[in-house]
Amino acid sequence: MIILGDRYSFTKIEEERLAKQFDNITHISYKDMSVSNSIERLDNILYKNRTTVIVLNTKAILPSKLLTYLTKLELRGIEYITIEEFLEKYLHKCLISEDRGDISSLNNISTYTTWQYIQKRVIDYISIFLLLIPTLIAMVYSKYRINKESAGPLFFRQLRVGKDEKEFECIKLRSMCIDAEKNGAKFACDNDPRTFPWGKTIRHKKIDELIQIWNVAKGEMHFVGPRPERKIWTKEFEKSIPFYKQRHVVAPGITGLAQIKYQYGSGKLDAQQKLMYDLYYIKNWSILLELEIIYKTALFVLTKKRENLSNF
Repeated sequence: MIILGDRYSFTKIEEERLAKQFDNITHISYKDMSVSNSIERLDNILYKNRTTVIVLNTKAILPSKLLTYLTKLELRGIEYITIEEFLEKYLHKCLISEDRGDISSLNNISTYTTWQYIQKRVIDYISIFLLLIPTLIAMVYSKYRINKESAGPLFFRQLRVGKDEKEFECIKLRSMCIDAEKNGAKFACDNDPRTFPWGKTIRHKKIDELIQIWNVAKGEMHFVGPRPERKIWTKEFEKSIPFYKQRHVVAPGITGLAQIKYQYGSGKLDAQQKLMYDLYYIKNWSILLELEIIYKTALFVLTKKRENLSNF
């Protein structure tokens, strides 16, 4: 694979995933390079390495001479593809560019059709049924541990933003001390000092989110979808991340594509990366994609190894 240009910067995790799909990955910085030099560089690389894909990772309009050259390469079985198409096809995410350039790839992002919604609700109710007993067990044991380690209620309730930006009360098993936000709202992080021992365990294993099957039963959430955020954060992200509001055209979920594809993180950069996965999920929803996410979620919860997700 040859990456032509610097418009999108691949994350380390993405580079590792791509390395498993392509034998050779070469980057050419297209900026300030003449057409003749670009073609010469491409010829040299194609002569030395087997290449099947050339990624046009640039917002510049390619000159006709270079496009003619790329078209001829197709006769040799070498595909050229825009960065928007490449990200969707190989990394399952929609490009969100700071330059707000070509947004054609985001045109088909809309709420579920009636038939899609029915399928999702069937999956929701099956998930509730399967998780009911594990959730009750988690509640009983967590009650014992929380009473022992951190005085306060068993449940933690917080307003989150749902479909059409309407807030709802999201419920979790409490994993932090009751005065966790005495100094103001802040993102949770790995090894968060505000957690108590059992709270750290249930956060790490996602046990604290099992109780959200109650939100699913009420229709406020689905089992799979974008994770719900607090309004204090969504307002901030909407100011700086293009198209952030589009994640709210569907109801949020307990798990989602972003949760299995991207590492735990917080802040604008992480929110933008997760949004790319969320938008891909909404745009390309299918029953197969839904089931794959559920399978990969279970695999990750049981093993905690992201390499098990590399082929998805």
